[in-house]
Amino acid sequence: MSSGSPGALYDDAVRVLESWRAPDPEQERARLEFLRHLELHPADGMWRECAAGHITASTAVLDAGRSRVLLTLHAKIKAWLQLGGHCEPGDATLAAAALREAAEESGIAGLRLLPDPVQLDRHAVRCHPEGTWHLDVQYVAIAPDGARHTLSEESDDLRWFPVDALPEPTDDVVRRLVARALRK
Repeated sequence: MSSGSPGALYDDAVRVLESWRAPDPEQERARLEFLRHLELHPADGMWRECAAGHITASTAVLDAGRSRVLLTLHAKIKAWLQLGGHCEPGDATLAAAALREAAEESGIAGLRLLPDPVQLDRHAVRCHPEGTWHLDVQYVAIAPDGARHTLSEESDDLRWFPVDALPEPTDDVVRRLVARALRK
């Protein structure tokens, strides 16, 4: 994985969001909102330090047969979520950030990231005392056949679930992400 510069990651995020074809009007509104955020915050809109919100990257990890999804029981949120998190200055692209986060949080080597995002999601988080927003660009990765995962310190648990039997507590964002991932 090549390392990038903060400006290159910003440029990649703009390119990805400008070229991404939203699957519905709600996702198109999110796409335009994310682009507007980057326009208003060219210096810090990619980074957790931006109190107005920041771009994040996450991944629905499917097994090789695409019948199971790997979810984390997030240690802070206490809900089952896809893998992902903050962009870092060494990330060359949004896709690289999504893949890095998925590999770090799953311990799985050889994940194959599908090239384009499948969904965008804006959600409130507590990265700042006053609260802020994650503007999450969500991808899909396919795990190699027989992949074994390893629990990271960010998770209370990490497990494979049938794509048609997601655990509770989770949310509609994860359900939509898994449904869209299966269509890719």
